[in-house]
Amino acid sequence: MKRTVLNISLSLVMMVVLSSCFSYTYTVGNGPQTGVTISQKNHYVIYGLAPLKISDPVKMAGGAANYEVKIEHSIIDGLLYYLTFGIYTPTTTTVRK
Repeated sequence: MKRTVLNISLSLVMMVVLSSCFSYTYTVGNGPQTGVTISQKNHYVIYGLAPLKISDPVKMAGGAANYEVKIEHSIIDGLLYYLTFGIYTPTTTTVRK
């Protein structure tokens, strides 16, 4: 029994430690010029399969011709994912003009 609890605990620790944060970055035009940064959260449920609220990078850029978009699953987003067992899966969208 003690060995089983130890194996399960070790497996859970390894899953958390070995998981990684993902990020996706793309540039529109010549990239950021002014240094203005805008961030918004994206909200998903059921392991990210069902979107509740998704940010629009084009609207966040406010008509700018040159900007960079970064969509990431940060450490805080990952922590929320693990605490809710995948029921709530947030990501963060950041637009740099």
